Amino acid sequence: MNELRTNETRDLRPRRHSVHIDDRGLITVTGVTDVGSFNESEVVLMTQDGGMLIEGGELHITKLDLAEGQVIVSGEICAVEYDDPPEKRGSLLSRMFR
Repeated sequence: MNELRTNETRDLRPRRHSVHIDDRGLITVTGVTDVGSFNESEVVLMTQDGGMLIEGGELHITKLDLAEGQVIVSGEICAVEYDDPPEKRGSLLSRMFR
């Protein structure tokens, strides 16, 4: 029973978000909640801190573990860009009727 509570508590804790880039050839992102899209020139991720766009060349997702919230992308990393955090963007309806 205690083990079950430990697992439930672990799932309720917010995941930490971090980005680590090695030699512009490997990027590790944690706190990932979803992958929006990907191809060889860009990877779109949803993180706890909002959307993230990774741009480059010959990009490949070498690890995808949404249960742990981790994505590793290899290739030529040219840019990393954040979208506004979800709480600052407002709801979908409020953004549609601006």
